[in-house]
Amino acid sequence: MLRLLSIRNFVVVEALDVEFDDGFSVLTGETGAGKSILLDALGLLLGDRFESRQLRPGAERAEFAAEFDVGDAAAAAWLSEQELASDDDLLLRRVIDAQGRSRAWINGRPATLAQLAELGERLIDLHGQDAHQALASADAQRTLLDAFGGFTTLTREVGESWRVWRAAVEKHEAAASGAKASVSEREFLEARRGELSALGMTESEWGELSAAQLRLANAASLLETAAHCSEALVDGDDALAVRLSQLMHRLETNSALDPALREIIALVEPAAIQLKEAARALRDYRRRLEVDPAELQRVEARLAAIHDTARKHRARPEALPALLAETDARLLMLAEAADEAMLARRVADAEERYRAVAQPLSAKRRFAANELAHRVTEAMQDLAMAGGRLEVVLIPEASPASYGLEHVELRVASHPKQMLGPLTRVASGGELSRIALAIQVVTSEVGQVPTLIFDEVDTGIGGAVAATVGRQLQALGTRRQVLCVTHLAQVAAHADHHFRVAKIGNGATVATTLDRLKSSERVDELARMLSGTEITVKTRAHAKELLEQHRRATS
Repeated sequence: MLRLLSIRNFVVVEALDVEFDDGFSVLTGETGAGKSILLDALGLLLGDRFESRQLRPGAERAEFAAEFDVGDAAAAAWLSEQELASDDDLLLRRVIDAQGRSRAWINGRPATLAQLAELGERLIDLHGQDAHQALASADAQRTLLDAFGGFTTLTREVGESWRVWRAAVEKHEAAASGAKASVSEREFLEARRGELSALGMTESEWGELSAAQLRLANAASLLETAAHCSEALVDGDDALAVRLSQLMHRLETNSALDPALREIIALVEPAAIQLKEAARALRDYRRRLEVDPAELQRVEARLAAIHDTARKHRARPEALPALLAETDARLLMLAEAADEAMLARRVADAEERYRAVAQPLSAKRRFAANELAHRVTEAMQDLAMAGGRLEVVLIPEASPASYGLEHVELRVASHPKQMLGPLTRVASGGELSRIALAIQVVTSEVGQVPTLIFDEVDTGIGGAVAATVGRQLQALGTRRQVLCVTHLAQVAAHADHHFRVAKIGNGATVATTLDRLKSSERVDELARMLSGTEITVKTRAHAKELLEQHRRATS
């Protein structure tokens, strides 16, 4: 879970360090104070895109850091897989300069934004204030159900099987339309294969022939060089071997006078041995090297044949073996494409494999749909929608789809007399916010991400409903770390920890501060949230009563 967040030069934040605890924490403050800026900074640490306007005016770079206690969470396993684990808590850091250049680190080691995003999915689940809008699409509703049921891996397997099936279908469909064109292509390829096969060139032959041609064409010069070197080493009157032998003899004779010369003799002896080995190698080289005009002619003729074939087929000489393999592969594909029965079998086999994973997914979705509908319906009763209900409907698709055999539709009724209908058509804006909150609370209960963040998801509600939201978030806080940006005192009163965000300064310099509130300070902040700028004795008493009611509920 999140332990520490550090921000430098981000929007109106010059420098801010905040420590978080377990349980339910709220962030409150006046509109525009910068409550959501903290969440935006956290998002950047977890891979979000940076915009130049977010850099504090006059600053050269923005810096972000966060410390997490990962424990036994999925994040720990991911860090181990990526070889980024540490014995201490997880530390993330990101620096972005005025030109938009970004650098990031995970536990002190360089990391990509994609890695930050992958890790972020395992650390934090963010529920934004427009969560009900995100639920409008069919994709989002299906993803919600699959995440609630915990079978996203099976969903990916279905998608992979579907892509294999679609590839088989496309090959089958292309076979008939391309039948005539493939005849002329097959004739061309068969002719090319005949020529390349007749040439019989191996992968290493071009290099070997080129080396042989160079050697044979310069055989006389090579023999002359070998003879000259052999003369200089051992065969001449003044050969190096003879001179070195004389030198060795003189050193050995004088070593009786001074044993220190033995060290020099030990250094010279290997040189004498190496000279003898070099002379022996030269003699062998001269025996092997032949001036053979016939062999040179054969090699040059072979090189010319390869050159001519390569020029004809517009390929590099050394690439001709690969071109033959490519030709064979293409001819095989054309032969398979012409076999309509075989292609039809492949389509059938691919569809059978697809249904083998898609049908279990459908069964799991039916069970999860009933459970999700039941839990959300229960949560709606506490959110001023007594008698309201949610159904998760699975509508069969006419043909296999990448996401399975059905699409998902959330249907709701906000009161008993209302007919069930699509989520975005039958609910008002306030009802949508409450339904989205109910869904988020329910899905958070079964999730594995250790930290949940709610960014003003209580917009459009108040009174008793707000108090219910506070109790639900407080209950979540007993199992997970919960952070909530809120403007409702009824929600904030249920928090275990309360932070106040404030903007200070004049028109020229403005900065955001964040303070952890003590008990008496919480009363003042709750009173401000209840009444606005003017805090009266009555509002202060009401705020104190709210806080005491919360304490009694948790005692």
